[in-house]
Amino acid sequence: MSDDDDELGSPLRVDPSKEIESLMDELVSLLKNPDVVGALTSRGINASLALLAVDGLAAYLRGDKQQAADDLSTVAEEIEGRLHFGDDPPSA
Repeated sequence: MSDDDDELGSPLRVDPSKEIESLMDELVSLLKNPDVVGALTSRGINASLALLAVDGLAAYLRGDKQQAADDLSTVAEEIEGRLHFGDDPPSA
């Protein structure tokens, strides 16, 4: 029996969904913290876009690829647009 088998010889299955969801929730809470928002803003990072990126990643990890594509495309377009128009100061 291999290390990946349980006592009955069936392969063990790991579902990290709860851990991933918990991690995403923690990241969202962090990105909503006023001190974090201030620190990010001072570096030219838009916390709202970061939250949308987290939503996109969470959707992808849940298997909702359409929502992930929509959210992450929006984030990419916004970041690119801000680069071209100089709305965000350059980060160090």
